[in-house]
Amino acid sequence: MWLKNNKMNKHNEMELGIVPNEAVAPSIPSVKLKGVGDGFLVTINPAVPEEEIYKEVSELFERLKNLAVNSKVVIDVGNVEGYDDLVNNIKLLLKSKFDVGSVTKAHDKNSTSNYQLNKQNSVDNNLRTNNNKGWISDRSDALILTGRVRSGQKIDTKGHLIIAGNVNPGAELTAGGNIIVLGSLLAPVYAGYPDDDEAFVMALDFRPPNIQIGGVVSMEINSELSGKIVYATVKDNKIITEDYIKTQPFGKIPWPTIM
Repeated sequence: MWLKNNKMNKHNEMELGIVPNEAVAPSIPSVKLKGVGDGFLVTINPAVPEEEIYKEVSELFERLKNLAVNSKVVIDVGNVEGYDDLVNNIKLLLKSKFDVGSVTKAHDKNSTSNYQLNKQNSVDNNLRTNNNKGWISDRSDALILTGRVRSGQKIDTKGHLIIAGNVNPGAELTAGGNIIVLGSLLAPVYAGYPDDDEAFVMALDFRPPNIQIGGVVSMEINSELSGKIVYATVKDNKIITEDYIKTQPFGKIPWPTIM
């Protein structure tokens, strides 16, 4: 009797358009996010409506918070063609909303080497020199240099700037992010170019003639801090210089974050 009723129930379910549990295929996520190297791999199911894809991509990157900033992103739509517009739209979304560094498309789904987002360490690839008068970096992450920056030399980078050495009078430093000098800073600096007031400047020996952070300029440097490790930030639309050892600004951050 039970077997007969069970068969009748299944027959009724099929007539009503109800698919038995064992016949339901598992759903395929429209977007998958995976951390790879110094960036992220985003796998897209192009069969899903675009609006749903954009929504899921936004939700995933919102969870990353500042980890997404300046990161390298590779988008994989599988072994299919004709989705360049979708990739370009995701690229615009990620760059405008989450400030990622770069967005590229994976060309070979079966090649895991395409997903290895290794940093380019070659100075020849990332740095242009101009007759020893200065450097211009086109990359969006940190530019790290060692040695003395002499008078007449200019350093300009889109990201953060770290110099292990002294910066002589007559030199110029400009960075889209923070500027850290592991030596004497005796030249003008412009951090947060052009309008990032949240950037900072730090030096082991802080003696620049003037300093600009975002849209805020200061021509007066606290002489009492001369020769000390100084940390300069913008507060209440003014540049404030503080003794780094006393204030320990980074000690207030509960866990390591990407600069």
